[in-house]
Amino acid sequence: MEYIALLRGINVGGHQLKMDRLRRLLSEIGLNNVRTYIQSGNVFFESDAKDRQKLTEQIEKHLETELGYPVPVFLYTAEEIEQLLALNPFKDRKITDDMRLCLVFTKDKLPTDLELPLLSPKKDMELVYVTDHAAFTIWYILNGRPPGATSNLDKILGKQTTTRFFHTTAKILEAAKKTTA
Repeated sequence: MEYIALLRGINVGGHQLKMDRLRRLLSEIGLNNVRTYIQSGNVFFESDAKDRQKLTEQIEKHLETELGYPVPVFLYTAEEIEQLLALNPFKDRKITDDMRLCLVFTKDKLPTDLELPLLSPKKDMELVYVTDHAAFTIWYILNGRPPGATSNLDKILGKQTTTRFFHTTAKILEAAKKTTA
């Protein structure tokens, strides 16, 4: 099975990790054809593992042991990422320079009964669409700054998340398809 792994907290917040070391670490636990895309913890690999949850836990445990800090891992197939991108709830919105379109991947299952769109109290983040484990959000740049690292939306999305810009997610998918073609 070919996977796209999105890792949280790589090369941000003081956790610096060279991609060649990340590839080596993942190869050490038997993952094959390990590739990375940009420096922010986007990894493509192949594995014979059938249980995605166990594979996720194995990767997280190995990275924490070797790096000394937890690294949440979110595993997807290219087809799953493609399906998320195809939803594109942003397509009918007028996008301005002060907006950043984001896809938030979550560990916890998201409630599907939310009244959307949902704007954060500071009006710096808007939740526009959710699936079981992904949320489409808009960041609003206020006074030249993106939303803070935490938000009241964490209560909905949970603490175990990783975020990619929507356009970057499309580039990650494109890169994953190139490495598996």
